[in-house]
Amino acid sequence: VQLVESGGGLVQSGGSLRVSCTASGSILNIWTMGWYRQAPGNERELVATITSGKTTNYADSVKGRFTISRDNAKHTVDLQMNSLKSEDTAVYYCYAEGVLQRGVTGRHDYWGQGTQVTVSV
Repeated sequence: VQLVESGGGLVQSGGSLRVSCTASGSILNIWTMGWYRQAPGNERELVATITSGKTTNYADSVKGRFTISRDNAKHTVDLQMNSLKSEDTAVYYCYAEGVLQRGVTGRHDYWGQGTQVTVSV
């Protein structure tokens, strides 16, 4: 399974950006997909997650500004980021938890390679 992110970049404070992630492979089902981020010198932290039943969870720091969505059939997850702040600057990683694949025993978790989001003051 591969997770490929896209959509990162440079945006001014107060602006908007959308990052997307597509999971590819012989995927039958994914329990939870989400986004984490890591800023220099900091640990990786949860941004938002969404279950296959579309239940969402957000970090307090992004509630009301970010919206996560997914397409179960296409195995994609998007993160719409509005009212961006300089403290949102980080590498954003896509995460897929509980991936069930054709011909593979059990469920497994995967990470994307990350996409840089930079918010300028």
